[in-house]
Amino acid sequence: MTTHISTHNPVRSDLPSDSATAPRRTPSRRWALAGIGSAVAALGGGVAAGMVNAVYDPAISDDADAVLDRLGDFTPQMVVFQVLTSISALLLVVFAVGLFRRLRATTAGDSLAPGIAAFGLLGTAVVLVLGTSLNTEFAFGVAEEGLLVPEAAVVYNHWIGTVPACWILAGLAGLATYAVARSGGVPRWLGRVGLVLGGLTLLVGVLPVQYMAGLTGALWLLVTAIGFAIGDKAHRSA
Repeated sequence: MTTHISTHNPVRSDLPSDSATAPRRTPSRRWALAGIGSAVAALGGGVAAGMVNAVYDPAISDDADAVLDRLGDFTPQMVVFQVLTSISALLLVVFAVGLFRRLRATTAGDSLAPGIAAFGLLGTAVVLVLGTSLNTEFAFGVAEEGLLVPEAAVVYNHWIGTVPACWILAGLAGLATYAVARSGGVPRWLGRVGLVLGGLTLLVGVLPVQYMAGLTGALWLLVTAIGFAIGDKAHRSA
Protein backbone atom coordinates (compact mmCIF):
# COMPACT_ATOMS: atom_id res chain seq x y z
CA MET A 1 0.00 0.00 0.00
CA THR A 2 1.34 3.37 -1.01
CA THR A 3 0.79 6.34 1.31
CA HIS A 4 0.66 9.86 -0.11
CA ILE A 5 1.22 12.85 2.15
CA SER A 6 0.19 16.22 0.82
CA THR A 7 1.70 19.39 2.21
CA HIS A 8 0.65 22.96 1.59
CA ASN A 9 2.81 25.98 2.37
CA PRO A 10 0.78 29.14 1.78
CA VAL A 11 3.74 31.42 2.49
CA ARG A 12 6.80 31.25 0.27
CA SER A 13 9.99 31.64 2.22
CA ASP A 14 11.73 33.25 -0.73
CA LEU A 15 9.36 36.18 -0.75
CA PRO A 16 9.24 38.95 1.89
CA SER A 17 6.18 39.07 4.10
CA ASP A 18 3.66 41.89 3.92
CA SER A 19 4.83 43.27 7.26
CA ALA A 20 8.39 43.47 5.99
CA THR A 21 7.44 45.36 2.85
CA ALA A 22 4.79 47.62 4.40
CA PRO A 23 6.02 51.22 4.62
CA ARG A 24 6.61 52.44 8.13
CA ARG A 25 4.22 55.23 9.06
CA THR A 26 5.43 58.14 11.13
CA PRO A 27 2.75 59.64 13.42
CA SER A 28 1.38 62.86 11.97
CA ARG A 29 2.22 66.16 13.65
CA ARG A 30 -0.54 68.13 12.01
CA TRP A 31 -2.70 67.98 15.13
CA ALA A 32 0.13 69.65 17.07
CA LEU A 33 0.48 72.32 14.38
CA ALA A 34 -3.26 72.95 14.77
CA GLY A 35 -2.61 73.57 18.47
CA ILE A 36 0.03 76.16 17.64
CA GLY A 37 -2.39 77.90 15.30
CA SER A 38 -5.16 77.79 17.89
CA ALA A 39 -2.97 79.35 20.56
CA VAL A 40 -1.73 82.15 18.28
CA ALA A 41 -5.27 82.89 17.10
CA ALA A 42 -6.57 82.91 20.67
CA LEU A 43 -3.89 85.35 21.79
CA GLY A 44 -4.59 87.58 18.80
CA GLY A 45 -8.32 87.45 19.45
CA GLY A 46 -7.71 88.35 23.08
CA VAL A 47 -5.70 91.41 22.06
CA ALA A 48 -8.44 92.50 19.68
CA ALA A 49 -11.09 92.06 22.38
CA GLY A 50 -8.97 94.05 24.83
CA MET A 51 -8.85 96.95 22.39
CA VAL A 52 -12.65 97.22 22.61
CA ASN A 53 -12.41 99.02 25.94
CA ALA A 54 -15.21 101.58 25.95
CA VAL A 55 -16.82 100.15 29.08
CA TYR A 56 -13.49 100.28 30.92
CA ASP A 57 -12.88 103.96 30.21
CA PRO A 58 -13.34 105.74 33.56
CA ALA A 59 -14.56 108.86 31.79
CA ILE A 60 -17.65 107.14 30.33
CA SER A 61 -17.97 103.82 32.16
CA ASP A 62 -21.04 105.05 34.08
CA ASP A 63 -22.77 106.40 30.96
CA ALA A 64 -24.35 103.65 28.88
CA ASP A 65 -25.18 105.99 26.01
CA ALA A 66 -21.56 107.15 25.81
CA VAL A 67 -20.32 103.56 25.89
CA LEU A 68 -22.63 102.62 23.01
CA ASP A 69 -21.46 105.62 21.02
CA ARG A 70 -17.79 104.78 21.61
CA LEU A 71 -18.25 101.12 20.64
CA GLY A 72 -19.11 102.30 17.15
CA ASP A 73 -15.44 103.16 16.72
CA PHE A 74 -14.32 99.57 17.36
CA THR A 75 -16.10 97.61 14.63
CA PRO A 76 -12.83 96.45 12.96
CA GLN A 77 -11.50 95.17 16.29
CA MET A 78 -14.77 93.34 16.97
CA VAL A 79 -14.60 91.59 13.60
CA VAL A 80 -10.95 90.62 14.11
CA PHE A 81 -11.83 89.29 17.56
CA GLN A 82 -14.62 87.12 16.19
CA VAL A 83 -12.65 85.74 13.25
CA LEU A 84 -9.50 84.89 15.25
CA THR A 85 -11.38 83.44 18.21
CA SER A 86 -13.57 81.29 15.97
CA ILE A 87 -10.50 79.98 14.14
CA SER A 88 -8.91 79.23 17.49
CA ALA A 89 -11.95 77.20 18.56
CA LEU A 90 -11.96 75.13 15.37
CA LEU A 91 -8.23 74.35 15.54
CA LEU A 92 -8.53 73.56 19.23
CA VAL A 93 -10.95 70.73 18.43
CA VAL A 94 -8.33 69.17 16.15
CA PHE A 95 -5.66 69.52 18.82
CA ALA A 96 -7.95 68.04 21.47
CA VAL A 97 -8.57 64.88 19.46
CA GLY A 98 -4.89 64.61 18.55
CA LEU A 99 -3.81 65.00 22.16
CA PHE A 100 -6.29 62.34 23.21
CA ARG A 101 -4.83 59.90 20.69
CA ARG A 102 -1.26 60.79 21.67
CA LEU A 103 -1.84 60.32 25.40
CA ARG A 104 -3.85 57.15 24.92
CA ALA A 105 -0.97 55.63 22.92
CA THR A 106 1.30 55.70 25.97
CA THR A 107 -1.10 55.09 28.85
CA ALA A 108 -2.97 52.09 30.20
CA GLY A 109 -6.37 51.38 28.74
CA ASP A 110 -8.15 52.40 31.95
CA SER A 111 -6.33 55.74 32.33
CA LEU A 112 -8.61 58.77 32.67
CA ALA A 113 -5.94 61.25 31.59
CA PRO A 114 -6.55 61.17 27.80
CA GLY A 115 -10.29 61.64 28.21
CA ILE A 116 -9.90 64.43 30.75
CA ALA A 117 -7.46 66.25 28.48
CA ALA A 118 -9.78 66.00 25.48
CA PHE A 119 -12.84 67.05 27.50
CA GLY A 120 -11.05 70.09 28.90
CA LEU A 121 -9.99 71.33 25.47
CA LEU A 122 -13.30 70.58 23.76
CA GLY A 123 -15.10 72.41 26.55
CA THR A 124 -12.77 75.38 26.06
CA ALA A 125 -13.53 75.37 22.33
CA VAL A 126 -17.24 75.65 23.16
CA VAL A 127 -16.53 78.57 25.50
CA LEU A 128 -14.64 80.35 22.71
CA VAL A 129 -17.59 79.96 20.35
CA LEU A 130 -19.96 81.29 23.01
CA GLY A 131 -17.57 84.17 23.62
CA THR A 132 -18.14 85.39 20.07
CA SER A 133 -21.87 84.68 20.01
CA LEU A 134 -23.04 88.24 20.69
CA ASN A 135 -20.98 89.67 17.84
CA THR A 136 -23.77 88.83 15.41
CA GLU A 137 -25.88 91.56 16.99
CA PHE A 138 -23.26 94.07 18.04
CA ALA A 139 -20.29 94.11 15.65
CA PHE A 140 -22.13 96.26 13.13
CA GLY A 141 -25.24 97.13 15.13
CA VAL A 142 -23.30 99.56 17.34
CA ALA A 143 -22.75 101.77 14.31
CA GLU A 144 -26.49 102.20 13.65
CA GLU A 145 -28.08 104.85 15.79
CA GLY A 146 -31.18 103.76 17.71
CA LEU A 147 -30.81 100.08 16.87
CA LEU A 148 -29.40 98.88 20.22
CA VAL A 149 -30.28 99.52 23.84
CA PRO A 150 -27.29 101.26 25.49
CA GLU A 151 -27.33 98.99 28.54
CA ALA A 152 -27.12 95.94 26.27
CA ALA A 153 -23.98 97.39 24.67
CA VAL A 154 -22.42 97.67 28.12
CA VAL A 155 -23.11 94.00 28.78
CA TYR A 156 -21.65 93.08 25.39
CA ASN A 157 -18.40 94.89 26.08
CA HIS A 158 -18.06 93.13 29.45
CA TRP A 159 -18.94 89.82 27.75
CA ILE A 160 -16.14 89.86 25.18
CA GLY A 161 -13.74 91.10 27.84
CA THR A 162 -14.35 88.08 30.06
CA VAL A 163 -16.15 85.06 28.59
CA PRO A 164 -13.65 84.13 25.81
CA ALA A 165 -10.88 84.17 28.42
CA CYS A 166 -12.53 81.53 30.63
CA TRP A 167 -10.00 78.79 29.84
CA ILE A 168 -10.32 77.02 33.19
CA LEU A 169 -11.12 73.67 31.55
CA ALA A 170 -7.89 73.84 29.54
CA GLY A 171 -6.09 73.62 32.87
CA LEU A 172 -7.41 70.07 33.18
CA ALA A 173 -5.61 69.17 29.96
CA GLY A 174 -2.38 70.57 31.36
CA LEU A 175 -2.62 68.50 34.52
CA ALA A 176 -3.62 65.41 32.54
CA THR A 177 -0.48 65.82 30.45
CA TYR A 178 1.55 66.09 33.65
CA ALA A 179 -0.01 62.89 34.95
CA VAL A 180 1.01 61.00 31.81
CA ALA A 181 4.51 62.51 31.94
CA ARG A 182 5.01 61.12 35.44
CA SER A 183 4.82 57.61 34.01
CA GLY A 184 7.11 58.49 31.12
CA GLY A 185 4.34 58.67 28.51
CA VAL A 186 5.32 62.16 27.35
CA PRO A 187 8.52 64.18 27.76
CA ARG A 188 9.08 65.24 31.36
CA TRP A 189 9.46 68.90 30.52
CA LEU A 190 6.04 68.95 28.86
CA GLY A 191 4.64 67.48 32.05
CA ARG A 192 6.19 70.28 34.09
CA VAL A 193 4.73 72.88 31.72
CA GLY A 194 1.33 71.26 32.20
CA LEU A 195 1.72 71.30 35.97
CA VAL A 196 2.76 74.97 36.16
CA LEU A 197 0.66 76.63 33.46
CA GLY A 198 -2.22 74.16 33.73
CA GLY A 199 -2.29 74.56 37.49
CA LEU A 200 -2.23 78.36 37.21
CA THR A 201 -5.04 78.24 34.67
CA LEU A 202 -7.19 76.23 37.07
CA LEU A 203 -6.31 78.50 39.98
CA VAL A 204 -7.14 81.82 38.33
CA GLY A 205 -10.20 80.24 36.70
CA VAL A 206 -11.59 79.26 40.08
CA LEU A 207 -10.90 82.70 41.54
CA PRO A 208 -12.86 85.79 40.39
CA VAL A 209 -10.09 86.73 37.94
CA GLN A 210 -11.13 84.33 35.18
CA TYR A 211 -9.88 86.61 32.42
CA MET A 212 -6.31 85.72 33.40
CA ALA A 213 -6.96 82.06 32.55
CA GLY A 214 -7.13 83.03 28.88
CA LEU A 215 -3.47 84.05 29.00
CA THR A 216 -2.08 81.15 31.01
CA GLY A 217 -4.22 78.63 29.15
CA ALA A 218 -3.22 79.89 25.71
CA LEU A 219 0.45 79.95 26.72
CA TRP A 220 0.19 76.33 27.93
CA LEU A 221 -1.41 75.38 24.62
CA LEU A 222 1.29 77.16 22.61
CA VAL A 223 4.25 75.65 24.47
CA THR A 224 2.69 72.18 24.59
CA ALA A 225 1.76 72.16 20.92
CA ILE A 226 5.27 73.29 19.95
CA GLY A 227 6.70 70.58 22.17
CA PHE A 228 4.66 67.84 20.55
CA ALA A 229 5.35 69.22 17.07
CA ILE A 230 9.14 69.38 17.30
CA GLY A 231 10.20 67.74 20.55
CA ASP A 232 8.32 64.43 20.71
CA LYS A 233 10.93 62.50 18.72
CA ALA A 234 11.01 59.45 20.95
CA HIS A 235 7.32 58.70 20.33
CA ARG A 236 7.49 59.34 16.59
CA SER A 237 10.48 57.03 16.18
CA ALA A 238 9.04 54.24 18.35
